Amino acid sequence: MRWWDIDPVLRMERELFPEDAWSRGMFWSELAHARGPGATRRYVVAETDGQVVGYAGLVTSGEQADVQTIAVARDHWGTGLGARLLTELLRAATAFECTEVLLECRVDNTRAQRLYERFGFEPIGFRRGYYQPGNVDALVMRLTDPSASVPGTERGTDNHA
Repeated sequence: MRWWDIDPVLRMERELFPEDAWSRGMFWSELAHARGPGATRRYVVAETDGQVVGYAGLVTSGEQADVQTIAVARDHWGTGLGARLLTELLRAATAFECTEVLLECRVDNTRAQRLYERFGFEPIGFRRGYYQPGNVDALVMRLTDPSASVPGTERGTDNHA
């Protein structure tokens, strides 16, 4: 994701998450930490015919990474795009040398939970009232050794093309 992707990402963000959409400033702040030698974040977009149809972001701290967001346009649900975006985040976590990845997911978002479980994420707890408004709980999930969940990223392999 680059600065010129922010406007289309914001449109998707507001459509998909109208009550708790990120602001322009939040995306700018995240992207400010996604480049250069001290980068701690990775944000990606997916495009079809020049239109942003998905995006995802990851933040790292030491050996731990957190999935900040994964979003797929409704007309692309069920196409595998969410899995491709998650794969890119796990590749990034491996490149950052993270040994575990955490995420929060709405307890009522079973579609996302199934995706995360396919990649090896396991539930480890809840955050009560995490999503506002509505006071919806978040399921906290963890993946240990993200490099083992994405072919070609296993620790110790040469991934240079």
